Amino acid sequence: MEYILPCVYSFFACLAVGMVFNLQKDHLIIAAVDGAFGWAAYLFSHYFIANDIICYFISGVAIALFAEVLARVCKCPVSSFLTVSIIPTVPGGGMYYTMEYFIRGDIAMFSTTGLRTLSIAGAIALGIVMVASVVRLWKTMQRPTYFHPWTEHK
Repeated sequence: MEYILPCVYSFFACLAVGMVFNLQKDHLIIAAVDGAFGWAAYLFSHYFIANDIICYFISGVAIALFAEVLARVCKCPVSSFLTVSIIPTVPGGGMYYTMEYFIRGDIAMFSTTGLRTLSIAGAIALGIVMVASVVRLWKTMQRPTYFHPWTEHK
């Protein structure tokens, strides 16, 4: 139950954010499922890996892969799924506490919390960028090339 309930919470959070972003009704549920899937990937990887940064990276990869597949199936942009489904993994609490420590003047806690928050955000972004790059490379390799050795290409 301790793994299912956070996924349900992330589903409803993504559902609410999708409504705010005015996502289509049929895409709304799918994007919310993607967000719950991403949080489940984080929890599942956290069970095996002790490092949070790597777990957030795996979650970012899982969310981006699922969003790419859904975008192909639903014939809509990847960003419509990705912006909604990434919401549960965004380190909002870390950003809040970083600013709180900065305002209080606690430089040691500000720097450690800020570095951890930036690392989490960077890991999520790196996972998304890696998936997008691999998909773009795969799509480029699937296109037919009309290269003739006797013609000159510029």
